[in-house]
Formats: sequence, structure tokens, C-alpha cells
Amino acid sequence: MARHAIGLDIGGTKVAGAVVAEDGTVVEELTEPTPATSDATTMSRLLLGMIDTLRSTNPEVAAVGVGAAGTVAWPSGRILWAPNNAYRDWAVRAEIEEATGLPAVVDNDANVAGLAEARLGDTLHKEMVLVTVGTGVGSGIVLGGRIYRGPHGLGAELGHIIVDPDGPPCGCGNHGCLESLASGTALTRTGREAAAAEPDGLIARLAREKNAEVTGQIVTEAALQGDPTARRLFQTLARWLGIGIASVTTIFELDAVVIGGGVVETGELLLAPLREAAAEFAYAKTVRPLVPVLPSSFGSAAGKIGAALLALDHADDPATR
Repeated sequence: MARHAIGLDIGGTKVAGAVVAEDGTVVEELTEPTPATSDATTMSRLLLGMIDTLRSTNPEVAAVGVGAAGTVAWPSGRILWAPNNAYRDWAVRAEIEEATGLPAVVDNDANVAGLAEARLGDTLHKEMVLVTVGTGVGSGIVLGGRIYRGPHGLGAELGHIIVDPDGPPCGCGNHGCLESLASGTALTRTGREAAAAEPDGLIARLAREKNAEVTGQIVTEAALQGDPTARRLFQTLARWLGIGIASVTTIFELDAVVIGGGVVETGELLLAPLREAAAEFAYAKTVRPLVPVLPSSFGSAAGKIGAALLALDHADDPATR
């Protein structure tokens, strides 16, 4: 019988969980909103509750994997810091293993999503970078078919390369990070600015209809309806993302860059200007082939699937426990 693991993907706005078979099949899933007080104690309570719920109908699970936004020490499974969540120095792996009796692994959320895309995506890639665009901008680097983490598990933070030193503040404390210009949070900021400047525009009207503040999701909805202001904001976001991708493809020779996260569901609205900017700023275009920029195969499910796959990879490896 195929082995199963629980995969948990902690994001800035939601925690996605699933029971996943080793071939990537999702057997059962559930989602909870990320609590506003996303400190370690609150998040531990949430994760353990989700694990209990999933195990109650799937007692055969062999391991637990967690992908988390933030800086994660590998293999200890301690989340040291996160720009968009309140948890700090959180010993997630140890807490899960003690509470459940199951082997556990914890890694950066984009790392595990990259593993799923590289191993089980529509096209398999041994050398690739996954860029996730959600609340923030995350990245997972896969080299030789394996996750690249660096000597302490703290590498691959493409979202925090500086693309505009005079740019807006980022949740990490710097200014002009790629994340501050090309994330869902950035789209929320620019969307609110646009709504204030155009109170009769579609972005502002949609927010009023929902009796809500402008969010990146509302800007996306307006863009998909053809609103020129929302489309311009998307093109700006995509251009910054393309600039960041051109930088990373200068460093690595890759089979592909894969774009994941909720924003990629807009398809060519995002991907066309992104590819244009990535080509514009590519290095040595006359002698180096342009790296294909592709949408993810698993979309927002990549994180939980990859977390489960990583857990199964290391379930019998005492070095990671």
C-alpha cells in the first residue's frame, strides 16, 4: 500500500493541511485561517488540532511535514523568524513529534512547494526555481533534483533581494525588497492608493459592494473584469517580479522558473508582462537561452503536497529527527 503523510502549509493568511499519498494524491484536506495572533503558542494549538482532525479519519499516516513562511533551520525544524507572522524561535518539529509520536520535518514553505513541482509537476525539472506569489514572495531552489538550503538551511530568499533601494518598506525591515513590490501585500497597498485616487473606479466600487477594505484579491477581481487601473497595477507587479527573476537566472543556469501562489491563477495577465521583463533584463541573451517561465502545476496546493512528500522522504532518517 502507498504510504501517506500529513502536509501542512503555513501562510500569512491561511494554513492548508492535507493527507497526501507518496504519488502526490491528496486524500483529504482542510484549511484554517491564520490567526491574527500568529505567535508560536497559538499556531502550535492550531497545527496540532488540524493533525488530530486529519489523523482521526486517516490513522495510517506515517509522518508529518510542515512548510512555513519564514526562516527555518534545517534539519532541526525550528522556525527562527518570519516577516509576515508573529512566531519567533519556534521549535515546531519537536513539538509535533512530542505531541503526535510521529516523525516530522519542517522546512520553508517555498522549498517544499518547489519539491512538489520538481518531482511531480507536468514537466519534471532537476534544476529549477519556484517563485511563490502570495501574501509575500517566497522561493524554493531545486538543484540536481534536491532542495538547496545552504549550510544552515537558511538560503533561497529571493523575495528579499533588493530591487529598488528607494522602494517601499518590507515586512522584513528593509526597503525595496522584491516582496514589497511584487506580492499580494504590495497589490493591496497599491490598490488602496488607486481606490483613494479613483473613488468611483471599479476597485473602490468592488470594495464598497463587499463592505470591505481593498485587498489584493479585490484588485485581482477588478483586473480580470478588464479594469484598466487594476491591470496597470498587475503589469507593474509583474514587471518587478520579472526583474527579480532575471537576477536569479543570471546566477543559476536553470531548466525553468515556475511561478506559484494565488496570483498565478490570473494566467497571462501576470505571466505575459513578467516574461517580457525577465527577457528584457536577462544576462547575455545572445549566448544564453532564455529560461522558460511557467505556471505551477499544483497552484496553491503545492506547499501541502511538498511538505508531505518531504516528510515521507525523511520518515526513516534519524538525522532529521
